[in-house]
Amino acid sequence: AAFVCAACGLVYELELVALGDYLLGDTVTQTSVVLSVMVFAMGLGSLLAKRFTSRPATAFAVVECALALTGGLSVLALYSCWAWIGGYQAAMVGLTCLIGILIGAEIPLLMTLIQRIRREDAGRAVADLFAADYVGALIGGLAFPFLILPCLGPGDGALLTGAVNAVAGAAVVLWLFREEPAPRIRRLLWGGCLAVLSLLAAAAAGSDAIERAARHALYGDQVRHATRGRHQEIVLTGPAEGPLRLYLDGRLAVCGPDEYRGNEALVHPAMAAGPDTRVLLLGGGDGLALREVLRHRGVRSVRLVDADPALPLLARTDPGLADLTGHSLDDPRVRTTAADPMAWLRGAPDEEYDVVVADLPAPSDGGPVKFHSQEFYGLATRLLAPGGRIAVRAGGDVEGLWRIDSGLRAAGLRTTPYA
Repeated sequence: AAFVCAACGLVYELELVALGDYLLGDTVTQTSVVLSVMVFAMGLGSLLAKRFTSRPATAFAVVECALALTGGLSVLALYSCWAWIGGYQAAMVGLTCLIGILIGAEIPLLMTLIQRIRREDAGRAVADLFAADYVGALIGGLAFPFLILPCLGPGDGALLTGAVNAVAGAAVVLWLFREEPAPRIRRLLWGGCLAVLSLLAAAAAGSDAIERAARHALYGDQVRHATRGRHQEIVLTGPAEGPLRLYLDGRLAVCGPDEYRGNEALVHPAMAAGPDTRVLLLGGGDGLALREVLRHRGVRSVRLVDADPALPLLARTDPGLADLTGHSLDDPRVRTTAADPMAWLRGAPDEEYDVVVADLPAPSDGGPVKFHSQEFYGLATRLLAPGGRIAVRAGGDVEGLWRIDSGLRAAGLRTTPYA
């Protein structure tokens, strides 16, 4: 039970972090808020659990049912709040606090139950309990990014985790400790567990409809494509013939009528300043910056490195987006690699490029800080041929502009900021 509960608890925690990153960006802030509030609430839950150790099995069953329901529905509730109600940050903190209190109450109650099964030294019992708890957390932490998120997504993943949580709580109380609750209480616990599982099943059946309705509330009725993968949520909107809008994790990344402004400004100054035979494009899976690169007649080869294979696939297969890109991803000069740009740079083959274009959002626009670190610039600079150039987005924040400028200078480059 400790093993399963710890795995479920960590999945809830990671679901909240991932959803906050999807919807609001700024991974560092969302992770810090969720972790700090969760740990504080767990301590509070441990203190509150002392009041219920006289009937630990019954209390544990109630806690597990409440945790399964709260954690299982948390993603759909927060997604709906973000789309229709507003106040997402307050709702996330409130749900994180409630889930943390319930998780914190588990350990004291499980400790009391363990002492009833076998009388042993308290230190040994604590060691056994925490060993199971930590190993369960390891399994939950690994299952979330490699299994739950890519296969089920945050919403269905949280619902399935809630169901596992409810079954684990019921098994402990209604099997191992079935003698503690009175018959009437036992029937109520059975009914509560079945009600929780029924609610989670109903939510799973309607989760797609809820997400579609939320997308329509956020993006309008002309949603052409929507997918949520391991790396980001991709939503493409627009009529069959007309301007397109591409949203990545809820942030407008492409606005059809105006997209050329940013891509021309990013690409052409660096391309026109010297040789442009070999080009490395980091990010840019939508194919729009690539379209501008391929306008230069001297280009012989382009390597595009983007973390999310779903975005280049969409840019190839959606007729409207493919027309907007000029079918640049189908050009025979282009080689596409699905990899995190930073990780790819660390193990990049021994090649030189005349131009490196980093089509990656600046931190002030919600992009990861790692893509504007001194390490990133140093690794990219290592691939530049003599006289090579690198172009990066600095975002709309003046302080961020100078921070990026100083990072490029520290990598040994001369810089030219421009708007």
